[in-house]
Amino acid sequence: MYETFAKEIKKVALSMFRKNFIGIFHGSISAKIKENQFLINKKDAIFDELSDEDLIALYLKEDYRYNDASLDARIHQHIYQNINQAKYISYSMPPYITSYSLVYDKIIPKDYFGYKLVEKIDVYDPKRFSDWYDRAKYEIYQYMKKTGLNIMVIKGYGVYTYDRDINKMAKNIAILENSCKILYRSATLAKERG
Repeated sequence: MYETFAKEIKKVALSMFRKNFIGIFHGSISAKIKENQFLINKKDAIFDELSDEDLIALYLKEDYRYNDASLDARIHQHIYQNINQAKYISYSMPPYITSYSLVYDKIIPKDYFGYKLVEKIDVYDPKRFSDWYDRAKYEIYQYMKKTGLNIMVIKGYGVYTYDRDINKMAKNIAILENSCKILYRSATLAKERG
């Protein structure tokens, strides 16, 4: 069973790396493998060539293994503990979504696939980054529960998302990133015309 989850994580992580959604030592991806345990990348993982040694199984009850895990492990832990539908979680920093979040407080896709994913998504403002990681493990899952959305865009930080299907989770990030790219390019074209 562990091998199946590891294989899925490695495949999707490589795809997300190639799309520049996650980078070298940046981003995280996990899978809930048991009711009280999840598999996540280690903090020094390089996503384009993840191996079994780059993944670590953590219990929802924190122990010493969290020291080797991704910096995002506690955020994943709190999402798994508080949102039953979460089977897979990722943190990514897609460039168009992240750039868009610095300028706008909501994303309203104007393309068909983006609109079908979400008519509108508010951009969450963490206010200050100095204590963000202390607050993030609580604020992220609370926001997701409050809004009922499985995707959260955080200003200047990136995207957290969860799903029951790892491929659908990655697809949702790709659709939203493409929507932001289309919004950027259409605004650029409008300026050129006008």
